[in-house]
Amino acid sequence: MTADITTDVLVIGTGPAGSATAALLARYGVEVLVVNRYRWLANTPRAHITNQRTMEVLRDLGPEVEAEAMLHATHQELMGNNVFCESLAGEELGRMQSWGTSPESKARHLRASPCEMNDLPQTFMEPILFKTACASGAQSRMSTEYLSHVQDADGVTTTCRDRLTGKDVVIRSKYLVGADGGNSLVAEHLGLPFEGKMGVGGSMNILFRADLSRYVAHRPSVLYWVMQPGADVGGIGMGLVRMVRPWNEWLIVWGYDINQPAPTVDAAMATQVARQLVGVPDLEIELISANTWTVNNCFATHMQKGRAFIMGDAAHRHPPSNGLGSNTSIQDAFNLAWKLAAVIKGHATLKLLDSYSAERAPIARQIVTRANQSIAEFGPIFEALGMDGGVDHEKIQRNMAARCDATPAAEAQRAALRKAIEFKKYEFDCHGVEMNQRYASSAVVSDGQTPPAPNADMELYYQATTYPGARLPHAWVYDRHGGRHSTLDLTGHGQFTLLTGIGGEAWIAAAEAATKTLGLPIRCVKIGPRCDYEDHVGDWAQAREIGDAGCILVRPDHHVAWRAAGPSASSEADLTRVLKQILGH
Repeated sequence: MTADITTDVLVIGTGPAGSATAALLARYGVEVLVVNRYRWLANTPRAHITNQRTMEVLRDLGPEVEAEAMLHATHQELMGNNVFCESLAGEELGRMQSWGTSPESKARHLRASPCEMNDLPQTFMEPILFKTACASGAQSRMSTEYLSHVQDADGVTTTCRDRLTGKDVVIRSKYLVGADGGNSLVAEHLGLPFEGKMGVGGSMNILFRADLSRYVAHRPSVLYWVMQPGADVGGIGMGLVRMVRPWNEWLIVWGYDINQPAPTVDAAMATQVARQLVGVPDLEIELISANTWTVNNCFATHMQKGRAFIMGDAAHRHPPSNGLGSNTSIQDAFNLAWKLAAVIKGHATLKLLDSYSAERAPIARQIVTRANQSIAEFGPIFEALGMDGGVDHEKIQRNMAARCDATPAAEAQRAALRKAIEFKKYEFDCHGVEMNQRYASSAVVSDGQTPPAPNADMELYYQATTYPGARLPHAWVYDRHGGRHSTLDLTGHGQFTLLTGIGGEAWIAAAEAATKTLGLPIRCVKIGPRCDYEDHVGDWAQAREIGDAGCILVRPDHHVAWRAAGPSASSEADLTRVLKQILGH
């Protein structure tokens, strides 16, 4: 079959995963074509919570990319009063400081990263990534639908359909990336193994405009959880009013019985639901759109076959709990893109690509499990309010009101409610899940040390370490002109980096020799007094877990590939051996 188009990498889908992959590959100098079956990008603000690790990927793409994201984002200080109430205009039941906004959590966030988490709806994130891809050299085709692909020893032949002309387009590429969403046809054609179940619940989104500032500006938040008897969700009410843009664009998430046909959401129904959850009987809204979707609990246990890969929602399908969806998708891209670039440029063999699934499939399992578990963790709140079971609305209302009584039972009820809300930190302030991702694969080489024991709950709290496989810790260091740089800024950008200090000159020489031997560019950074960068505060010395004359080899995705605690009599041989193992030589 004669190809109409030839490229190094074909990416199916322009969502967060696909556009990030295209942007990264283009920045790495790889020919990439990204296609989208639709005429444009996301038309609803689906994903929105943007965590620090994802912002680090945007920062790696360029300071202008990070800056544009922050320009359009709702900043962290407006995200965090997660409110539980009977309606926005009604009685508040409790609230928690979420998304790193409590003083203790804010300090941990500042320590963990040079980047700030934020709320950036997908309608803003996708255009930023897509524009970055195209501006960096990626080719793109909209209204181009993936149909099928065939692999051979040298590449992949993919057939797409131009939806404007109805004609088929044959694309020849060395590699294929399926970032085509939760109903991925690429994953289906690859026959990849999945665990879990699709369609475990039903939800609808109602996107509308209305000025609700009088009800929310004094308690700014991304999420307002409305709990009221008599709602249309199994007889017990819990609806979500999500801020899209403060404070006049909103998204209501409302459940429906998955065993029944999906409802038709018209303007009358949308208005009725909005009035009920906001608590204003004559509220007028401007309905923007409405759609239904299913809650999934499903993940790929293997994410590649031959020269084809899947990522994003194609690989991990879960509810929006914890805000992990687009974040994990973009981090999939950060993991795979540098590996594809290394192989395409001849720096690595195909063996390197096997590490993608080995590293990212466990993350897919983890985040799908966590997101679905977070739904179940609303149970104690229902129990504390007396909403757990039955459809007797008057009884539920009495149970909820009882917490205001001056009785031992009411005091216990209040304590139970506070405890139940505080426990939701596992969904709304789960910093460890976001930042503690560690890899074990052929692309990581052990230094022979024992992995660090957890010093706290690893789901809740980030634990910085330079143990091989972990993300490089962030610390501020300073150049000779006084400029401040994160250790993450000194690494990444498509290259391996070797970090060392005074006495580490032999490691720098070893990196220069390895570059000549393997043809792999390695950036060398020396941190110490009168060196390239100085550790005035001492944060790097505390975080690095090696001596001055040791070294840390950092992959292009900021993860530690290998480290040496001190100098070596065979530094060149040691480093070359490690790099050969990682690159599959």
